Amino acid sequence: MVRRLLILIALTGLAACRTETAGRTTVSTQAQVPAAMQGVEARQLFGAHSHGSRQDPVPHGGYAKGCLAGGVELPETGPTWQAMRLSRNRNWGYPETVSFIKDLSAKAAAQPGWQGLYVGDVSQPRGGPMLSGHRSHQIGLDVDVWMLPPKRLDLSVAERENISSISLRRANGAYVNEHWTRQHHEILKAAAKDSRVARIFVFPGAKVRMCKDEKGDKSWLRKVRPWWGHHYHFHVRLNCPKGAKGCVDQKAPPPGDGCEDAEKWVQDILNPPPPDPNAPKPKPRRQLEMADLPRQCVSVLQSQ
Repeated sequence: MVRRLLILIALTGLAACRTETAGRTTVSTQAQVPAAMQGVEARQLFGAHSHGSRQDPVPHGGYAKGCLAGGVELPETGPTWQAMRLSRNRNWGYPETVSFIKDLSAKAAAQPGWQGLYVGDVSQPRGGPMLSGHRSHQIGLDVDVWMLPPKRLDLSVAERENISSISLRRANGAYVNEHWTRQHHEILKAAAKDSRVARIFVFPGAKVRMCKDEKGDKSWLRKVRPWWGHHYHFHVRLNCPKGAKGCVDQKAPPPGDGCEDAEKWVQDILNPPPPDPNAPKPKPRRQLEMADLPRQCVSVLQSQ
């Protein structure tokens, strides 16, 4: 299946309008979706690639509807990090994302009991919709960081497939459990205070706990947003890089530290509001096709 998709992508590239720039192949932004790609789920096309495109690094589109040109690979192991679940091949991102991971892992390594970070999913080699899991992580600017404090950074490939992170939630996410530490607080704080970061998603109880424990300036907590799940890992989302005109930033978080809003999340967990009988039934999720993505994503797939 993968081989067939790669052949399909290569053949459709022959018909595209090409230009050469500094040894890198680009495709006119006016290129249409080739007939051979039409009707094929975009996740199948992007999931077929094992390496990044030979293009200058550019994120195209939004976090949940886009792709990544010129993605770079986070090394599987570094002095203060290890990439996990290598079989997924999702340790690719925009260059600034890789730099951020290295910087944050060094700060984590300075925390007592932490050797650095275990890094979960970033993006596929060319971004785009994933074969399984996330709806976001499509433009190389999202990264999942495990809550498990690394005790060693020499895990084998097999160990990285089988080891699991730890959950920090209690009462369905209303509170943190006994595994929560001040080190988690400090690592999340370091990430939130990084100017490259737009948002951090974590379960509601963690946000409330940080709001209570932080005694200094709480403005950084604005970036820490409560969201379902995110108790085995926290999710960092970076801002679109300067000059990337085709990259679509998420709307900025509301003003303030967001602590009151997090308390509301917790109260809704502890005392769920009754279901709305008039609420429309959710529509089945439709898998994205190439026509749904920015037109530059055709060139990202066709690049060598």
